[in-house]
Amino acid sequence: MEHHKQELIQKLLGAGLIKDPQWLDRLDEPAPLWVVLEMMVKVLERIDPPHQPFD
Repeated sequence: MEHHKQELIQKLLGAGLIKDPQWLDRLDEPAPLWVVLEMMVKVLERIDPPHQPFD
């Protein structure tokens, strides 16, 4: 496996964004839209938590 893919896997696993290990075997295939959207929502929630006060 290529080095940049291994780095991506480690980052996604470390962030808890991938919970299905079957996706790790199919990194070259396009991901379904729901998977991409779910990961984007999780990243946005980590950056800007939804239940934080503004001040």
